[in-house]
Amino acid sequence: MLALIAGRGALPAAVAGALDRPPLVCTLAGNAPDGLEPDITFRLETLGTLVADLVAREVTQVCFCGAVSRPAVDLALIDAATLPLVPVLQRALQPGDDGALRAIMGVFEDAGLQVVAAHRIAPDLLPPEGILTAIGPDASPAETARALREIAAMARIDEGQACVVRGDQLLAREGPGGTDAMLAALAARATPDSDADDPFFAAMDAVGDLLGDAADWLSGDDTPRT
Repeated sequence: MLALIAGRGALPAAVAGALDRPPLVCTLAGNAPDGLEPDITFRLETLGTLVADLVAREVTQVCFCGAVSRPAVDLALIDAATLPLVPVLQRALQPGDDGALRAIMGVFEDAGLQVVAAHRIAPDLLPPEGILTAIGPDASPAETARALREIAAMARIDEGQACVVRGDQLLAREGPGGTDAMLAALAARATPDSDADDPFFAAMDAVGDLLGDAADWLSGDDTPRT
């Protein structure tokens, strides 16, 4: 039996729709998905109880999907089953999305539950390989190499997933605000006298919208854009 650890947006329902039998839907309080009725709503302070409940229900696999916000933890609400997990929760609440997710996934894996990626269940959710934007890249080999080095450095410290490079200059790196915020800040740096007529900066808004739509949908945020 599989349980969805579901967050906000349309992604959990899309994953559930790809399964042969309905999953057990578990939702972090305040992060209910679209189009799915939760079977269990839990708090981070009761994570240990949730895991024990899943094992008792003979759940063998879990899939994390959808967008969640880091909750404030009320120490007074931590139950006995979750108390041993406090060091893990402390790590999960530190900056860095990848580290936070790995910390929580480790709790489920330690209980003998297999973590299954959403794209393994619903492979059609992944975009095809290739250029997905209306404006294709014209980066030189040197620019591409520089960008790849920056991304590798960011991955080592779990800080963002995107950057913008032009020539030998790093123009922007993704921070806590995400890709959309990085592109918006970069586009705002264009001035009427300098970069307004530059095709690079003129394309930033269009590219930002296209990349943002794809990233938000895959993360479970399908709020329409205007």
